[in-house]
Amino acid sequence: MIWVMSHKDADKLISVPLPALADPNVVQAVQVARLYYQQGQTTGAIARELGLSRPRVSRLLTLARRTGLVEIRIHDPQAHPQHLEAHLREQWPGLHPQVVGLPSGTTQATRMERVAQAAAHWLGTGLRPRMTVGLAWGNTLDVVSHALTPRSLPDVEFVQLNGSASAYDFSSGFVTDTLLRFARAFGGRAHLFPVPTFFDDPATKQAMWRERSVQHVLGVQRRADLLVFSVGSVNAATPSHVYTAGYLGQADLQQMTGQGVVGDIATMFFRADGQSHGVSINARSSGPSLNFIRQHPQTVCVVADPGKALAVRAALEGGLVRTLILDETTARAVLNPEE
Repeated sequence: MIWVMSHKDADKLISVPLPALADPNVVQAVQVARLYYQQGQTTGAIARELGLSRPRVSRLLTLARRTGLVEIRIHDPQAHPQHLEAHLREQWPGLHPQVVGLPSGTTQATRMERVAQAAAHWLGTGLRPRMTVGLAWGNTLDVVSHALTPRSLPDVEFVQLNGSASAYDFSSGFVTDTLLRFARAFGGRAHLFPVPTFFDDPATKQAMWRERSVQHVLGVQRRADLLVFSVGSVNAATPSHVYTAGYLGQADLQQMTGQGVVGDIATMFFRADGQSHGVSINARSSGPSLNFIRQHPQTVCVVADPGKALAVRAALEGGLVRTLILDETTARAVLNPEE
């Protein structure tokens, strides 16, 4: 007996008995059913992956349903995405959560891929002409940028929310490439922010913020209609880019630990209550103030890592997120921090 989660009937389980394993049609029907119901793949994607025609995939799905290879049963409704979304809304009123269902045993790479696809779809359907979108670079948004479906939108602009100038970024192009992929996907314009991620001296930052070129980017940030970001965490399964790319020294990390830092958004750090007063590194950070993020009417946080649960919970406690797109394992970890 094989159990797979339906993406269409998320409060039910699909039971797939395996009669006549020698029958190639049965074997293929089970394989197609797994991809369609368990992993949420489209018939076109399944056809490409298995080297079949789309009509063949449709016939195999019909075979699976008509012959009883697929049957619906109720199973543990509290674990399913809709119920997790309801619990998130109950605990943080005003939050708009979207929980991505995944089968048990999903790898971190697959988790990231599926959540990135959901976020890319959300952006693809939600963006409108003449919108300005603020993006905070990082590993998660980099994966989202690869999952975007091209769609031309007139006069769409994307602006980098925090600086990235460092020896690493100049050589890798990590941040620049992410921003440009977003712009190319929607036929829009990218506003890069070529200032240091962290200044050595807060006074240097204050002087730089008076420069006209920097003032221009800051102005675009302020008029952004939508802010898109993930949260950074030192506990992430895939360590956040800001922690691994040489932006922070050991002294910085020790100081942040002593000040109770649990995560960041756009390289602005916060404690478990979502607040940031007393976190000294923020005076040197190039990211927007957390008050700007907190007061913004449209913020979207994308997370695919249960290791970030504490940081996500802190961001929610601090009112930093309006829309939250995450997988069900991470959602359960956010809701049940003691487990």
